[in-house]
Amino acid sequence: MTPTDPSRSTLTSAASMRVLAHPTRLRLLGLLRERGPQTAAQLGDVVDEAPGTVSYHLAKLASIDLIEPAEPQTHDRRERWWQATAALTSWDAAELLDDPDKSAASSALQKSVGQVYAAGFANYVDSLPSLPREWVAAGTSSDRILRLTVDELTALTAELDALVARYSEVSEAHDPSDDSGAAPVSVVYQTYRRP
Repeated sequence: MTPTDPSRSTLTSAASMRVLAHPTRLRLLGLLRERGPQTAAQLGDVVDEAPGTVSYHLAKLASIDLIEPAEPQTHDRRERWWQATAALTSWDAAELLDDPDKSAASSALQKSVGQVYAAGFANYVDSLPSLPREWVAAGTSSDRILRLTVDELTALTAELDALVARYSEVSEAHDPSDDSGAAPVSVVYQTYRRP
């Protein structure tokens, strides 16, 4: 995908990366992407924050064009609805290395994202006893240390991206209102040269 892809928001400024680096904002953006349009009150119930606090964080996300007002989903016109502007957000950490401010903001955002991933996995592990056995058996958590050249690492990353893109199409074909047995599934993978 390219930065002009309408399904992807690309962050290029240190300020926008700092805005998104807040854990609550990362969570709110993720919820809007997963659940579709929501109000501050609805989101507040999920993240256990007051609607006023959630509204503040939503305004910050809107200020960097990651979310936008959505058509109301009820007849109550006093409610303000929000939606994500794109399915993905990216930034090019390599391109930011020459600018100390952008590089620091990118690092802070990457660490915040990592903390959100770790919290999500911890929640999953805590929920294992209540999940159906077949869902537990279908999942995995694994790691490997490989010796690769930069070209091989680039190819591995591209193959993983293509695989996830293929299953993204499968995911989009499932109607959330249909009882097809499909459920939200987290996919987190990382490829990087060990320091």
